[in-house]
Amino acid sequence: QVQLVESGGGLVQAGGSLRLSCAASGRTFSSYAMGWFRQAPGKERELVAYISSGGSTYYADSVKGRFTISRANAKNMVYLQMNSLKPEDTAVYYCAASRLLVTLARLSSDYWGQGTQVTVSS
Repeated sequence: QVQLVESGGGLVQAGGSLRLSCAASGRTFSSYAMGWFRQAPGKERELVAYISSGGSTYYADSVKGRFTISRANAKNMVYLQMNSLKPEDTAVYYCAASRLLVTLARLSSDYWGQGTQVTVSS
């Protein structure tokens, strides 16, 4: 069982930055693929980025070059650094953990956090 707790969301002006953090429980954190999803009101859930257990990363085209996902296995943490934020980045951001990377790629996950709100004002 893995529990995920996100933090770091908030209100920021367009062009600003935020760093989301996700604290994970469990002794096998390093073996999980970790991802960040987001969902805006009235829209479907979107995969933002993921990082494999080996450190390979993927980014959605909409955030490529602006967001960076990273992990600190010794701390059971995963991060999403978000720069050059745009109003269209406004959403609830969810941390996700999966035993298989393909699960994240298929827009699903074994475990989810409760979400943290990110609001970008214009």
